[in-house]
Amino acid sequence: MSHTRHSVTAAGARTRHLKLCEVLEELGMSRAAFYRMRARGKAPRCIKLPNGQLRFRRVDLDAWLESWTEDLAC
Repeated sequence: MSHTRHSVTAAGARTRHLKLCEVLEELGMSRAAFYRMRARGKAPRCIKLPNGQLRFRRVDLDAWLESWTEDLAC
């Protein structure tokens, strides 16, 4: 039997958690680079499952990306 992890949004709709490979693909980042960032405390918030796998809430990933946005207006 397959179980997919979900979270509940403020609106009550369930959303699927992203897997590490999905996050890496979206960011265009290698696994090694991600783990270096994580070791420095610079990676997005994640959930560590009992089996050691990582899952990411879309809202946490989007907030992390927004925190790195620079205002380039001169």
